[in-house]
Amino acid sequence: MKMLLKLQTFLFAAMCLIACGEDEYVYPDLITEITCLKTDANGLGVQIVTDEGVYWKLREGNRPAKLSPDSIYRTLCRFEPINSQEATLYAIQSVIAPIPEPADNFSSIQTDPVSIQSIWRSGDYLNMILQVKVKDQSHSFAFIEDGLEMNNDGKQTLTLTLYHDQNEDTEAYYEKTYLSVPLWHYQNKLNKGDTIVFQLNTYEGGMTSRTFTY
Repeated sequence: MKMLLKLQTFLFAAMCLIACGEDEYVYPDLITEITCLKTDANGLGVQIVTDEGVYWKLREGNRPAKLSPDSIYRTLCRFEPINSQEATLYAIQSVIAPIPEPADNFSSIQTDPVSIQSIWRSGDYLNMILQVKVKDQSHSFAFIEDGLEMNNDGKQTLTLTLYHDQNEDTEAYYEKTYLSVPLWHYQNKLNKGDTIVFQLNTYEGGMTSRTFTY
């Protein structure tokens, strides 16, 4: 089984506040959005791209550094547009976004519960914000590809399941977790109008699912 991504690895955070007095601050109008972060040949984050295809060049001075060169990271960004092409980055957090794998690739299937805050499709991704009960252990997440089936109407249904291993962690308090399913992985398999069923185990009601149209 391939290495599973761990819960919320922080890439970079720099909350830059503009002071206008000793105890008073002016907060800029920030956009908080799940985006893709692009790095240059030196491993410096230089550009973010929204799921709607809007490109923002990051201003120098607060670009995340020491990342893999010429790579794309799935991230939650807080940024301020400066003009139609540039933005100032204030904070960035990694989003768990592994490519789904068949169940046979896992030595065992773990579906420990989560709480759903929101799930939505945006561009080439299925995004979700989950609340996970944690204390002091590292949790593991992945996406299980359960199958792609042809329906009687000629459309297809892709079924995915959230893999979650809480590693026997104590359920002490909720922590927010961001994940994205890379649907671009299925661009040569799914057609417009096909169905995506995403399954996950919840604290409130056990196994449940959400359905989306591709």
